[in-house]
Amino acid sequence: MIKPFVPQLVYIEPRALDYPLGLELHRKFTNMGLEIRKTTSHNQVRNIPGSNHFQTYRNAKSTLVIGVRKTLDFDTSKPSAEYALPLATGCMGHCHYCYLQTTMGSKPYIRTYVNVDEILERANQYMIDRLPEVTRFEAACTSDIVGIDHLTHSLKKAIEYFGKTEHGQLRFVTKFHHIDHLLDARHNGRTRFRFSVNADYVIKYFEPGTSPLDYRIEAARKVASAGYPLGFIVAPIYIYDGWKEGYKELFKKLDSELPAESRNDITFELIQHRYTKPAKRVIEKNYPKTKLIMNEDERRYKWGRYGIGKYIYQKDEEQELREALEGYIDHYFPEAKIEYFT
Repeated sequence: MIKPFVPQLVYIEPRALDYPLGLELHRKFTNMGLEIRKTTSHNQVRNIPGSNHFQTYRNAKSTLVIGVRKTLDFDTSKPSAEYALPLATGCMGHCHYCYLQTTMGSKPYIRTYVNVDEILERANQYMIDRLPEVTRFEAACTSDIVGIDHLTHSLKKAIEYFGKTEHGQLRFVTKFHHIDHLLDARHNGRTRFRFSVNADYVIKYFEPGTSPLDYRIEAARKVASAGYPLGFIVAPIYIYDGWKEGYKELFKKLDSELPAESRNDITFELIQHRYTKPAKRVIEKNYPKTKLIMNEDERRYKWGRYGIGKYIYQKDEEQELREALEGYIDHYFPEAKIEYFT
């Protein structure tokens, strides 16, 4: 069983102690006997232990930096939402394909921000600016926020904040099952709680350090029973020997486990496997024994944001993936909404 995340090493910025959450986390980790170091800024985090890159990288993924979010300008978060809600960055999971490996670069440690009220106030301003439209916020763009929320409760606070709004909605996705503290949150149906799911092959070989599929589905059952709108992201959709049967088994399992009352408002987001050349270099450095196949000759190149293109499947393979997965959803979850395939 995957235990809830506890950092091996904690850094704290002095300004974080000006906020109640910063003081609370400092007390909590002190009482737990964890090593706590001061740092003027997360950019000044140094001396993470390890005799080589392999060890240092893994120790960094077990390091938590408690700080203050300085910029309150939010990034956009298409296609899942209008804006990213920046509560944390980094993740304790070791998913080989994860884009955070390149966006985090040489700083793979986890950061949590203690000025949550300021972040939520800024979200409110974004909502006001877009009235009368509904504004959606994605809380898991740069982290698996659920993975640390049993320690911080920042996400729970955000859920209850959006539960009181008329024109705001919150969304996030997780690969972890440590969700019990969120079940009694006063969400008022304004937060869509999504789980990342995949075929057993993908989870087994490419998602170490995350909760097993059965644990995620059980957590989804609890979430549905707590009245949250439920969603699933199937990502990355990956071609391997037997992939059609593997993904069919995934949807059969979801169908057999999810309660009938949750079926009327389920969403699916489908994302095929993709990578950039910089990502490939980082992945092969961090996970040199990975089974992840990244052969540019077998892919097609698609231009992306900021001029950095991605390698995705060929058009005929993409169509086959789309038809297969949308067919499974149509069969097992005919009332569900497929938000996008990309």
